[in-house]
Amino acid sequence: MKVIVARNGRPLCVDCSVAGNFFSRFVGLMGKKSLPEGMGLMIMPCNSIHCFFMRFPIDALFLDEDNRVLRMYSELKPWRVTGIVKNARKVIELPAGTLARNDVRVGDVIVFQD
Repeated sequence: MKVIVARNGRPLCVDCSVAGNFFSRFVGLMGKKSLPEGMGLMIMPCNSIHCFFMRFPIDALFLDEDNRVLRMYSELKPWRVTGIVKNARKVIELPAGTLARNDVRVGDVIVFQD
């Protein structure tokens, strides 16, 4: 699925996978060597993440039930943990630097296309 910032039309990723069950949410990106540009992982339901056993930094976008950006983490390094983000329903993990390059802001609405 494609993930786009509604305000500016910029694509955050063109191939976003979904982790929607317990095992896929737990594993997430652990063990992967990298997250290539254009790729992403949406974890749902989710209101916090960890980067244990990861080998690379990521950007993380926390969204509410209306797909509005509540919180952003840029360049989240391996072995870090985010706090719980109140009202977050899903998280999109992206390659580090994606949020800055695409001018993503808290309050932006994110659109998903198949």
